[in-house]
Amino acid sequence: MLDIYLPILVLIGIAVAFAIGSVVFSGLIGMKKPSAVKLSPYECGLSPVGSARERVSVKFYLVAVAFIVFDIEVVFLYPWAVVFKQLGWYGAAVMGVFLFVLIIGFIYDWKKGALEWE
Repeated sequence: MLDIYLPILVLIGIAVAFAIGSVVFSGLIGMKKPSAVKLSPYECGLSPVGSARERVSVKFYLVAVAFIVFDIEVVFLYPWAVVFKQLGWYGAAVMGVFLFVLIIGFIYDWKKGALEWE
């Protein structure tokens, strides 16, 4: 039974060794001359203003989650488009139902105001 799991254990060992080796190697050869410019966070070339611990509006997270949900659902259109001719009318009907549910969810989010920045 060990011969079945041996490749998986070897892969896990290689992954752990690579992760630890990368951290150790970068610590050994990395530059060790910190300065105020190098230690400051990079913000599009501008000096950071304010604290990094400011509260962020929940609206940001709602829009982000809605974007991810709708983006992932639209990804399902690509495999359907590839095999559209083989699926025939059944595939078109199922995709129509899928798009209908997607549009209803989008309209619901829109009416609830989840996409508005106030």
